[in-house]
Amino acid sequence: MASILIVAHAPLASSLQALARHAFADCERDVAAVDLPASADLDQAQALIGAALAGLPGPEVLVLVDVFGATPCNAALNVADGSRSQVVAGVNAPMLWRALCYAQLPLNELVSRAVDGGRQGIMEVAAPRRQNPPNRPPTDDPDANPDRQ
Repeated sequence: MASILIVAHAPLASSLQALARHAFADCERDVAAVDLPASADLDQAQALIGAALAGLPGPEVLVLVDVFGATPCNAALNVADGSRSQVVAGVNAPMLWRALCYAQLPLNELVSRAVDGGRQGIMEVAAPRRQNPPNRPPTDDPDANPDRQ
């Protein structure tokens, strides 16, 4: 089973880790988080990510980062080897949950499932307008609406 490392600007990674544990209580040792402070430079970020990768039990690690091109992503790309660990950018809750559901798959397949989960979890949603709203008086004041007493 692959481990999952979430790397993001603080405090997003630990928040997503808590979300993972909320939905999948048995994933505690297989999901780690690295919250990078705004003050972290690339070398510091790489050291933190490298230490977290080394501490994960799985034979493979899916690294989920928040934003492509930002320090968490750049540092993760510099540390990940492409075979034992691969990086996916744009982490969201559906992506994380999909990765947890399919963590037993080989890493290449897991990457595909995680990306699909992230994409499918993004949609434009608008509150629907009520088609036939009931005729309600503009106020509930009994003096203004004597027939409602």
